Amino acid sequence: MIFIDTGAFLARFLAQDQFHARAESSWRRLESIPGNCFTSNFVLDELFTLLARRADYAFAAERARLLYSSRLLEILRPSSEDELRAVDFFEKFADQSVSFTDCISFALLKREKIKKVFTFDRHFQHAGFQVWP
Repeated sequence: MIFIDTGAFLARFLAQDQFHARAESSWRRLESIPGNCFTSNFVLDELFTLLARRADYAFAAERARLLYSSRLLEILRPSSEDELRAVDFFEKFADQSVSFTDCISFALLKREKIKKVFTFDRHFQHAGFQVWP
């Protein structure tokens, strides 16, 4: 089981992203690893907004349709309890300027017992998760 963060998607979809080459090879490796892939509606919200701003809205909408129709990707949605737990993470990691989206991810990862995250974001490692690749 692996959780996919915003940066991994961004780097996959935007050739000008600093992590694009690493992301491309990592996505190819990910396709051969058995197990489920997860993300969250918060991650997708952040992703589509960034894609619209860095590319354009049609490009972002096309990627949104692709991801929402994927059979390989499970989209997690936080409960009220997850959101309150995220607030605790938000406060705990304030010194690291962590985003609330990352804190929602931390709460979902804990709830689902997912330890591995496809990300280029150091905040996940600081929160005790295994960063992949």
